[in-house]
Amino acid sequence: MSKKVTMQQIADHVNVSKFAVSKALSGKSGVSPDTREKIIHAATQLGYFVQKRNKPVVSRNTPIRPTSTDRNTIIVLIPNVREQNRQSSFWGRIIDGITTSLEENHLGMMIVTEHITDNFTRLINPEAVLGLVGVGLISNQQLLEIRNLGIPFVLVDHEDSLIPSDVLFMNNYECVRRATNYLLGNGHRKLQFVGDIHYSRSFYDRWLGFRSMLEELSIDLRQNKGLLEFEGVNRSEMTEQLDHIIGEMLQTEDFPTAFVCANDSIAICVMTVLTRLGINVPDQCSVSGFDNIEDAGISSPALSTVHVNKEALGQRSVETLLWRIANPDGPKEKILLAGDFVLRASTAAAPN
Repeated sequence: MSKKVTMQQIADHVNVSKFAVSKALSGKSGVSPDTREKIIHAATQLGYFVQKRNKPVVSRNTPIRPTSTDRNTIIVLIPNVREQNRQSSFWGRIIDGITTSLEENHLGMMIVTEHITDNFTRLINPEAVLGLVGVGLISNQQLLEIRNLGIPFVLVDHEDSLIPSDVLFMNNYECVRRATNYLLGNGHRKLQFVGDIHYSRSFYDRWLGFRSMLEELSIDLRQNKGLLEFEGVNRSEMTEQLDHIIGEMLQTEDFPTAFVCANDSIAICVMTVLTRLGINVPDQCSVSGFDNIEDAGISSPALSTVHVNKEALGQRSVETLLWRIANPDGPKEKILLAGDFVLRASTAAAPN
């Protein structure tokens, strides 16, 4: 039998105090985010979480059979950051899908939108909570607090390598490969990916799909690094940053004939900038997006994009959570939903 991993061992490994380790692993404040992540990473590597199995607050060894009079509560956690909120045309539709599925299963819902900086347990009563669906980016600290409470949880469009859980994504990699392959089939050989690849796991997977398609067909990967690192939050900020970067690119002889964008908002900003610079879309340059938000169909020109069934993501997350509640010891799952490439007016054959 292996020797038990102690907090002191973790403290020695990271070179911090045992008190700091205790705070970080219990999800309490008072530890910097960088130190917290180092402690959680060390605890994971040393096997601390494997040996320490928290007892659930309530017994969940039997399948849940909710009835109309048994309205258990599901928390929907959607930290209100980076336009990640219920009014968003992307995140809001996911929440609509969650709401529909919870109603069908006669379950109650509590939406938590504030960015919680202190102990998560102060906000909720774990004994009244059946499970949690996390939508979008959620911090290490919050995930660790949820895990320590023994609440079953599922994440949508986010995963944490240090705190494993069931996760749901679009099949970002394959969807962008399909869009990129379409552009290559239409003669484009100078393609540029646009989107901060460190913004989210989805953006990074979309970048990998783009890159792999070019590598597979031996097409040169010519990337302007600025278009992989810009951090605009809203469209006006993104347009301003892209105007500078794309404007500089236009001074070179190697200007792309197609921009493959990490989402629709970025793609619409790219089209705005190209129009300002006197470049016709799609005659001189094609642009594709991802998500198929409402604005994609009414942009000028209408945007070719990957359709994301946002409501289905929300509904499937509830189904996954109920399965997890009924099967607490089952293997963690990563579920990828397929998406369709919607062809509109922003893409065309490469210019001669």
